[in-house]
Amino acid sequence: MLLNCDIGESYGAWTMGLDDQVMPYIDQANIACGFHAGDPLVMHKTVGLALKHKVTMGAHPAYPDLQGFGRRSMACSADEIHAMVLYQVGALSQIAGAQGGSLSYVKPHGALYNDMMRNESILRAILDALRQSPGELALMAMTTADNQPLRALCAEYGVDLLLEAFADRAYDEEGYIVSRKTPGAVHHDSDTILRQVLAISRGETIQTITGKPLFLEADTICVHGDNPESVAAVRAIRKTLEAQAS
Repeated sequence: MLLNCDIGESYGAWTMGLDDQVMPYIDQANIACGFHAGDPLVMHKTVGLALKHKVTMGAHPAYPDLQGFGRRSMACSADEIHAMVLYQVGALSQIAGAQGGSLSYVKPHGALYNDMMRNESILRAILDALRQSPGELALMAMTTADNQPLRALCAEYGVDLLLEAFADRAYDEEGYIVSRKTPGAVHHDSDTILRQVLAISRGETIQTITGKPLFLEADTICVHGDNPESVAAVRAIRKTLEAQAS
């Protein structure tokens, strides 16, 4: 089971995350592309850090929402979304290429990610942008209780799919992550997080927020590294997964 992390989300004098501490423990870095976070210098440094630790790189495009950290939905047309994804992926791809690296996938950020999962026209606009981008880019998208419609659309566009689950988020019965506004939506207890990661990695069911069993197929699990406690959790997850594989 791969571990991925949203990373490179500092901007100017504002620092977000402990990228240098979490990078050694992850397999995939979802690098911000400037619209919700990540200015050009931060992008350049983050790419260098990923290359140093041999971490696979992906673009993490968002709505143009620096003030809201990309967590607010915006009334953008399909054409606008298509263009903004091309723009952000292109910028990061150029920065990666200048250092001898390349991108392997795209994981939309925040509200764009959630909207993509609920709105087919948004998902199609993103898939079309991936199809037109240089190199072959997979789409990292949220796994749910029924991934067949998502698989079918990706196959239509000739885009590989990486199914993502979350280590520290609660799920509803349809397999969608619960809104952060809901009590219990985010797991903070390390034992609960480890149990959820292990269950997903073993192909076992987890509990929904209502206590019902849920099976989630996943290729990669999203972890966070924005504070010392979350970095410690990532280290524990990596150690546990390695012990399970040995």
